[in-house]
Amino acid sequence: MNNHLLISLLFFTTLCSCSNMKTNIQSLVVRKVIFKDSLNFVGISRVLEKNTVLNKLDWLEWKEFPYKPQISFRIAHDDSLIFLKYYVKEHHILAKQSEPNTAVHRDSCVEFFFDPMQDGNYYNFEFNCIGATHLAYGPSRGERTFIPAEMIKNQIMTWSTLGEEPFEEKSDNFEWEMVIVIPSTIFTYNKDLSFSKLISNANFYKCGDDTTKPHYLSWNPVKSINPDFHRPEHFGILNFQ
Repeated sequence: MNNHLLISLLFFTTLCSCSNMKTNIQSLVVRKVIFKDSLNFVGISRVLEKNTVLNKLDWLEWKEFPYKPQISFRIAHDDSLIFLKYYVKEHHILAKQSEPNTAVHRDSCVEFFFDPMQDGNYYNFEFNCIGATHLAYGPSRGERTFIPAEMIKNQIMTWSTLGEEPFEEKSDNFEWEMVIVIPSTIFTYNKDLSFSKLISNANFYKCGDDTTKPHYLSWNPVKSINPDFHRPEHFGILNFQ
């Protein structure tokens, strides 16, 4: 094989690999909405279900954890607030934690990892099924700075159809929903953040480490040997209107 042909084949292989990598990147438009009523579960749900699309959260990368609950979500914003709604169907629910910045990922948990400026630094929002919230900031799993618990309590709003009282694991066919409101002021390392026209990186997750059937699902595919959501190189793209 001559050198010119070898170089051409290598170039073509590289081009195909890059193309395949790009096709694995999820993206979605975060629509801008207007609220005229007070913010509550019913009002936010109504606006989201009228104005946004339902997104699947169903990528299962790690075959040693085959259990796959059904999860979907909606997302919108109004310049200064992000609105999220998760819909979950699963066989086991657990909510031991009730305080901010505790190990909510061990409970029935949904998560939103968000790199607003696409600079590699991201906020990991983790919510168990009764709304207990874990929130930190940094460039990697090993370099996290907690957002103060009082800020989380005073600024982030959550409503869950499972209530807000902790409970031990229950097993059945459960369906639950959660609405979350995240204000721009909670992004303490990004002062004066406005969501309008913002292009950001993010991923959405579902886990339950201590449930009878541990599971790890993502919106954008995560390529790692073991379950690891702290992989900003595998975030998808959010285009805010």
